[in-house]
Amino acid sequence: MTAEEQARADIVEVGRRLWERGYVASNDGNISVRLDETRLMTTPKSVSKGFMTPDMMVVTDLEGKKISGQRDPSSELKMHLEVYRNRPDARAVVHAHPPTATGFAVAGIALDRAVLAEVITTLGSIPIAEYATPSTEELPAAVRKYVKAHDGLLLANHGALALAGDVMSAYYRMETIEHFAKISLVARTLGRENILSRDEVERLQGLRGMYGIASPAPICADPATRPGSLRAGDTNSEGQLECQIVQAPDSDERLVAHRISESFKQSGDSADQIRLTYRELTALIEDALRALK
Repeated sequence: MTAEEQARADIVEVGRRLWERGYVASNDGNISVRLDETRLMTTPKSVSKGFMTPDMMVVTDLEGKKISGQRDPSSELKMHLEVYRNRPDARAVVHAHPPTATGFAVAGIALDRAVLAEVITTLGSIPIAEYATPSTEELPAAVRKYVKAHDGLLLANHGALALAGDVMSAYYRMETIEHFAKISLVARTLGRENILSRDEVERLQGLRGMYGIASPAPICADPATRPGSLRAGDTNSEGQLECQIVQAPDSDERLVAHRISESFKQSGDSADQIRLTYRELTALIEDALRALK
């Protein structure tokens, strides 16, 4: 099997997995693989990712111009091209709409709390790119700010994006994003998260080398403890983030209890309880059950 034949087969397999796991519906989502320094292969538009065949794939140049294929490339190819322009190490991109992660994107909640050790070690944090109309030049512009520092991100009111050195690894990162979102939703529904301390986050980041996981950017330093280090919001000359924001408290403990209900103090509610109507409580329970399926 040639490298191009393998790429076709891998894209078909990833598309099937996305569809079977409910990360895409109808003709949603798109996948691409960088074949070499001048060409990439992408999924066609208007085709369900669960029912693709290898011959459906489209080969384009790095400007998006079609080189071969009977169909037209994905309408969101511009977003993929932006990734390849800014991340030479990226050889594959997966875009999907996993329901729970997309729910966080719709709610405007980044997945950047230091909750799961595995996520800190593999992805660091998952920010939200500002809303942009799909299939327009706005979307790659929104992605551009985050893609140098992150291997996975949410797209406001749209979905999620994952990139890696090969298409299966990009798919696995999409799985991690959705898995993290499900666990975070359950913890927040229960009203409490135990958050890893900043020191523990740094320990976990140190394990990346042991596991052979390259980090696109360091974790943003706490300016109070490390003046002059990269801080949240620091960007390069092109307005791109240079470090990853991770919500992790300074503490001598490795785990710090955090009650979600703390935010309700200002409204006069007890810090140990959240007041909900019966309808609101029912909706939260139903969402959590759906996320666990």
